[in-house]
Amino acid sequence: MTITYPSSTQQPQLPWCQTPLKQSKAMSLAAGCKVYMKLENLQPSGSYKSRGMGNMYLRSLASLPDPSRARFYCSSGGNAGLAAATAGKMLGVPTTVVVSKRTSELMKDKIRDMDADVHVYGDGLIEADEYMREELMRGDDGAVYCPPFDHPYVWEGNSTLVSELAAQLPESHPVPDAIIFSVGGGGLFNGIVAGMKAHGWDSVPIIAVETRGADSLATAMLLDEHHMLPAITSRATSLGAQRVSKQTWEYARHGGRDAGLDVRSVVLSDDEALMGCVKLAEDERLLVEDACGVSVATVYNGALRRACPELREDSLVVVIVCGGSNVTMEMLMEAKAKNLNVEDTMITDAKKSVMTKEVPSKEKATSSTSPTRPPNPTRWSWRWKLSSK
Repeated sequence: MTITYPSSTQQPQLPWCQTPLKQSKAMSLAAGCKVYMKLENLQPSGSYKSRGMGNMYLRSLASLPDPSRARFYCSSGGNAGLAAATAGKMLGVPTTVVVSKRTSELMKDKIRDMDADVHVYGDGLIEADEYMREELMRGDDGAVYCPPFDHPYVWEGNSTLVSELAAQLPESHPVPDAIIFSVGGGGLFNGIVAGMKAHGWDSVPIIAVETRGADSLATAMLLDEHHMLPAITSRATSLGAQRVSKQTWEYARHGGRDAGLDVRSVVLSDDEALMGCVKLAEDERLLVEDACGVSVATVYNGALRRACPELREDSLVVVIVCGGSNVTMEMLMEAKAKNLNVEDTMITDAKKSVMTKEVPSKEKATSSTSPTRPPNPTRWSWRWKLSSK
């Protein structure tokens, strides 16, 4: 199916929108190259999930003999459910969302605000999904199953992101030198890969970022098997898939070489993910949750440079600001107040290398014996407490 954006006079409206591509001066300075943000936090549901879920609704409705009888069911850690509920409200379709006990009250309230029925079951996504399919959907002959990430319709919707990128990148640099994004179950990963292959971007490095405790892809790549985590222990519950989709694994195994791709895994701590959220709020006035902030942190803390040492000053990197609605200013202010410890000790060296060209010689002389601070700190800057390990 060819997906086209309707004009303002056409109905129904697509349940997702085209989002801006904007260069970040702060992240470009931190990375030492050009960093552009694809602002998926501006989607109707607050995350890129609007693309995949929106396409799931449109494709499913088009294939049903009687769409008026349909009710969509989605199991979710939060954002997929909110995207499903938002699509359902925009298209006038009833929606039921099942979340686990780990999903915050904030997210459950936002899903209810979109007129969806919300059920809570189990300690994780697998249990919530089984309950939904075996108990709730069984007696509904109009039930339409919406997996949160593992479905070709979802991947197809997410692939539209790359089509937009191809049209938005500057003419002087039509192909990015790397794409950075967070990985949960792999719906975004699969969609971006499909889009990259369609545009001949197969050789562009994919920086797949996860938080420790939700690093199902990184663990699978390390063990060289389609591995399932015993549990999700990360605070970034939106990344809480115990195992990535089979398609994601086939794309990523052996660093993507089997699929003609270049996949590089990065795993950061929950504290670093929150740091990314704070820095994005301070530098760009954008509010995202930690599942998104971890990709931003990859740029700020030197992990990008470690993953892509070949990047030069004129290189162009795209960060998918995937969004997420499980966040408030109070959450970020509380994170700042706790003066969270940044666990990756390599940050110290990364920050020193970024500051080498900018700090007066007197500060350089003392930087080896005192904690390194971010460039141009302000009253609201992240307060780093570097590990002494």
